Amino acid sequence: MLTRVSRFGSALPRLLSNPPARFVSQSKPTSSTGSTAVTELHPAAEQSGHGEVSPYVKNPDYHGFSSDPVEDEWNMRVGFFFGISVALVIGGTFLHYLPDHGMRQWARREAERVIVQREKEGLPLIEENYYDVNKIVLPTAGKE
Repeated sequence: MLTRVSRFGSALPRLLSNPPARFVSQSKPTSSTGSTAVTELHPAAEQSGHGEVSPYVKNPDYHGFSSDPVEDEWNMRVGFFFGISVALVIGGTFLHYLPDHGMRQWARREAERVIVQREKEGLPLIEENYYDVNKIVLPTAGKE
């Protein structure tokens, strides 16, 4: 556990010194200070002349799919289901069942089969000459 904490290095003291919280005074207001004001996390949308309202004001859980809150949430759920769940399952299955790249597994099986066959016939596993010397045709030493 301590090794995981040490990976944060110099960022850890900064994280601990600034906890992610808002502090609101709980004391009773005096007449000179007035009431305690809590600021919004998002600044209020600027009022334009034609009365356009931000989708975040109408629907605080806006996901960007539709202006209707119910349709927006359903579209988000369907999009994430197909985009993540199905893509991971079908994509993972596709990658798992891809054929042998470079035929490495086939080459190994073929080499093992040839080794067993040569051992049965009493031949060396690797011969001195790669090609059969009798089948090599050399050019004549004519004009040079």
